[in-house]
Parts: sequence; structure tokens; C-alpha cells
Amino acid sequence: MEFTFSEDQQMLQEAVREFLAGECTPDVVRGLWDSETGRSPELWAQLAELGIPGLRVPEDDGGLGMDERDLVLVLEETGRAALAEPVIATAAVGVPLLTELREAGQAELAGRWLGAVASGKARLAVGHARSPFVADAHVADLLLLPDGDDLHAVEAASAGLTAQPSNDQSQRLFSVDWSPSAATRVAEGSEGAALQKAAFDRGALACAAQQLGVGQQLIDMGALYATQRQQFGVAIGSFQAVKHRLANAQVKVEYARAVVYRAAHSVATGQPERSVDVSMAKVGAGEAALFAAKEALQVHGAIGYTYEQDLHVWMKRAWSLDLAFGTGAWHRARVADAVIDGTEAVRAFGYCAPPN
Repeated sequence: MEFTFSEDQQMLQEAVREFLAGECTPDVVRGLWDSETGRSPELWAQLAELGIPGLRVPEDDGGLGMDERDLVLVLEETGRAALAEPVIATAAVGVPLLTELREAGQAELAGRWLGAVASGKARLAVGHARSPFVADAHVADLLLLPDGDDLHAVEAASAGLTAQPSNDQSQRLFSVDWSPSAATRVAEGSEGAALQKAAFDRGALACAAQQLGVGQQLIDMGALYATQRQQFGVAIGSFQAVKHRLANAQVKVEYARAVVYRAAHSVATGQPERSVDVSMAKVGAGEAALFAAKEALQVHGAIGYTYEQDLHVWMKRAWSLDLAFGTGAWHRARVADAVIDGTEAVRAFGYCAPPN
């Protein structure tokens, strides 16, 4: 069995990396903090030209018809660049959810929105039961929201939004005021619960992929600073203690990378252990990103605390991604349940207590 990525997948990753390096610089990220929405329609249109929002959209709907094994590399690059656009909600979670809804009898809904997403004319927001807030609801044209086991499709004009504070200026969280009805319900009962669980797993996987990119960028920033900052007449990167900090962080990211790629394969191929693989990926990538943030800050020293230093852009992203789609503690408990009880994460949306 071939476990490496194909040449086409690697070329797509490199193309996205080069594009974001030129179009999503730290100055661009910071500039969006002070804008009304914190998002750029122009940048989203460019992403659509690259095919990123429509990467999971079926070819018949104008997309690329790829799966999570292709998307995971793209998401890694969006984390590396601290891209704030709603790629996770739209491309990683919303699109496959609409595709599954089509198979569940919602052909009209899926046909209306999938093509619009692929062309860059529509963005999606997805809520889940483990958070009272919905990310990027303010720029979404369609919101896919849970109500118990039922799943509803709510157009933006029908929802009231209240902005919520965040320690990450790039993050936009909202509480949504809406009324469930038969007209908005698109799945119910066990079918709705299964769709929600699959969407939650895709969201957690997408966060883990971005955490890989965030962690790698933090390490790279620490390494660059270590070659520039001098102490006792030499670069601090020549000191063994500094090398060890960054090396330990790199080891954590590399170990997490394999776990995330495995989870992408499990999600793409519908493996029965999908949820456990996803939780392991979220835990591993989250711990790696948080550790890289701590070590990169130590390497930078006091200057790393300043607002002018770009380090905090990625540190805050590491923190906010760790909380998105289930905390590390929650995902560790889900893995523990599977290992100890063999439950395969059946309590995906209820309280999942750590083992005694």
C-alpha cells in the first residue's frame, strides 16, 4: 500500500503555499483585524480561482471532486499562513455535509449551494452541539445548525447574530438567534445525528491540519530569530539549549503530522475507527502547536510579548484552534473511551468524562 502523497497532491500544496505567501502576509492578516468583517471578499475570490472552497465539491457541481487526503495538505498551508477566511466551515465541513444531505434526499438544497460555493459566490457556516457559538456566521450565506438530533439549513437573512469576544483577533464567533421549523429541517433523528457526528469529525480534522501548519510556522519563526539575535557576540541559535527547544518542538510536530494524515485517510475512506483517529489527530496536533508556541516564545524572549512582533498572530491561532471542535481534554477522553471500553466514541456530543 502506498502511504505517501502523490505528485499532484504535493504540487497542489506547493501552489497554495506560494499563493498564500504572497497574498496572505502578516500585514494582510493584521489589516483585516480592523475591517468590519475581518474577512476579505477579494481574497476569497482568489481562493475560489485556485479551487480551494470547491475542492470537496463534486465535479458535476463545478468542483474538483477531491477528498480529505487532498484537503489536509491545503489546510496545513492555511494554518502556516494564518489564513482567517472560513475555509474550515465552508470547504472542510459544509461542502461534504451538503453532499451527504443530497444523498439523504435534499438534492435541491445541495444543487443550489454546492455550485455557488465552488464558484466563490457563497460561503457556509456550520454549528455543532459542543459549542454555543458559530464561527464566521456573519459572512455565511447559509448556516447549517443543529437542534438536538435534527439538522437545519438556515439562510443568513433568517438569523440574528450577536458577536462574541475572542482572544484571537482573526477569529469571529457569533451566537445565532433562529427558530427551528419544518421548513428549515433537512435531516432528523438518527440520520441527523449521524450527519452531525460526521461533520464534527471533519471539523476536528481540519483544525488539526491547520494546527500542523501553525506549529511549523512558529518553529520556523523561532529558528529565524535564533539566527538573527546575538548574545555574547554569537547568534543564540548556536547555543545548545536553544537548539534543543526548537528540536523538541519539531519532533512533536512531525509525530503529529503522521497521525493527522492517518485521520484524513480514515475520514476520506469512511473507516469505522474514524472518530478515534480524528480525536488522536486533534490531541497530537493541538499539543504540538501549543508546545511550539511556548518554545518559540521562549526563544524570542521579551520581544515575543510585544504587539509589533508577529509571533502572537500564530500563538493566538494555536490557542483558538485548540478550543475549536472539541478541546484536547475532550478528545483525549473520547480516545480513552474507545481504548478502555471499546465504545468507538458513541458519546460524540454528550458529556464524555475522563476515565477514573
